[in-house]
Amino acid sequence: MNARLDPLPVASPAPAALTAQQPIGQIAVQLPGATAVFRRLKLDFCCGGQISLAQAAADKGLDAQAILAELAALQRSDAVPEAASASALIDHILVRYHEVHRAQLPELIRMARRVEAVHRDNPQVPAGLADHLEAMHEELLSHMLKEEQVLFPMLQRGDNPFVGQPISMMRAEHVDHGEALDVLNALTNDATPPQGACNTWRALYAGIAQLGDDLINHIHLENNVLFPPFEARAEQSAQGCGPSGCACSGAGTLQA
Repeated sequence: MNARLDPLPVASPAPAALTAQQPIGQIAVQLPGATAVFRRLKLDFCCGGQISLAQAAADKGLDAQAILAELAALQRSDAVPEAASASALIDHILVRYHEVHRAQLPELIRMARRVEAVHRDNPQVPAGLADHLEAMHEELLSHMLKEEQVLFPMLQRGDNPFVGQPISMMRAEHVDHGEALDVLNALTNDATPPQGACNTWRALYAGIAQLGDDLINHIHLENNVLFPPFEARAEQSAQGCGPSGCACSGAGTLQA
């Protein structure tokens, strides 16, 4: 995997507050996930992106403050629970990353298909991007389901000496996810939109940048924080097994 796994921050700065006076196109680009909200509410953030959220909402008879509240929920923190138990870390991973990936990718796929269709004559169009995102989506859904149904329950029970095998499988799949991110960066010039790109194109690349950051932090948290204590316990159990069987059940740093 060539993508860097940087350490997670202990705490994240508070996201900048949104206001109803911001242009709707600016919000769409700066806040990944906002496009799905605007699309559902039939607010034109692309061609009509220069008008304020307040004006766009008023034109549709919508409550701008209610929209702001919905958008504020998309501003996520990367702060990790301090001194977290294994169960608390798993809960954090499920909410901050698994749920977010499931929401991110369908919207990115939709925008990628639109950009590829509308700008197909542009030499900088990311041809094949939507198909690649769909493949990533399928792989991530499969991977997360295995964690949720098999690995995480084993970790939460905290008493399985054979946990090393499923962890090794997840680590191998993490390498595959990293390689998929490398392809994604190559297709999008590291999520850098070309000069003059429309708001949809820019919002797509902002969302891809967030996906990349989220996936890297997700993998880092599992590989470097959650998994190692359990791997150490499994290794200790294996080393303590004699001819009559294994009777050890050591305690790790992360408690279930």
